[in-house]
Amino acid sequence: MKEQVIQLAHECGFDACRFTTAAAATHRSDYFDWLEHGLHADMGWLARSPERRSDPRIVLPECRSVIVLACNYYQGNDVRQQTGRFARYAFGSDYHDILLDRMEPIAAFLERQGGTQKCYVDTGPMLERDFAASAGIGWHGKSTMCLNENLGTWFFLGTILTTLPFAPDTPAKNRCGSCTRCIKACPTQAITAPYRLDARRCISYLTIENKGAIPLEFRRLIGDRIYGCDDCLEACPWNRFAQVSSEARFRMPGSLRRLELRDLAALSEQEFRQLFRGSPVKRIKHNRFVRNVCVALGNVGAEDDLPILCALARHSDLLIAEHAQWAVNEIEHREQTVGLER
Repeated sequence: MKEQVIQLAHECGFDACRFTTAAAATHRSDYFDWLEHGLHADMGWLARSPERRSDPRIVLPECRSVIVLACNYYQGNDVRQQTGRFARYAFGSDYHDILLDRMEPIAAFLERQGGTQKCYVDTGPMLERDFAASAGIGWHGKSTMCLNENLGTWFFLGTILTTLPFAPDTPAKNRCGSCTRCIKACPTQAITAPYRLDARRCISYLTIENKGAIPLEFRRLIGDRIYGCDDCLEACPWNRFAQVSSEARFRMPGSLRRLELRDLAALSEQEFRQLFRGSPVKRIKHNRFVRNVCVALGNVGAEDDLPILCALARHSDLLIAEHAQWAVNEIEHREQTVGLER
């Protein structure tokens, strides 16, 4: 039956399928310590019932096995032609929907064998990377991301909890060695030590999960990133083995690839919803998206961008208005400095 599941997983579009025994997560105590130090910022859901999140047997009574699936999303050089960077995982369609659809035939097969299942893709209380490492999908990199010797850093994880027993696979061996490229690559020094991330400093947190103002100390460091950050992932030498994904839905649509930052800043709420329909970007809502674009314009914008920013500085949403005014001040200061140097 295990071989049947693996074959079905590949037929459903997954690049790897491995198994581990349902048990307490390997780094459970490290996770509790991370929470106690407040390194999860204001992501309160991570601190709710941490015991449940770190043990699938609490999530699914009588759970015997965890099936971990990996899906390659690497798009190669298919990137934006304009300034304004998105994390690669958010280039195209929402991976949650794609992976959960792919998992349905596997869950249905397991049900026919008498199993009870729960399927998750970042959608439930699971320390996915711990179980991915235990199953041999990949290992914990010093960036805290999961690495695979064939896929590099560019893959999504899906987990299926099942009451069926499967022989566990061999855990992954850590192959980071003495490399610290990911730590050095982080613009905000959010990786405070190997295998330890301070979310309060992470650009992915600041531009996505953070619902309020972006702290002034980090705004210039964000550069032109408007949704997430891939710097620690891009730096990993294991990416030299990564192959471009065959899934076209993970690629960036041409409409988004060509839009300039000022165009993105000018999007109405309705235009934002239309442009990012079916995309992970939609979850941060219009006001936080424009907040991020304003910060990017403050860092890389020019005099031509001032009209839209001045208009946004009068916006009724104070989050947008404050970040737009900051961007205006940054551009004007930069233009004045260049003028004096001339």
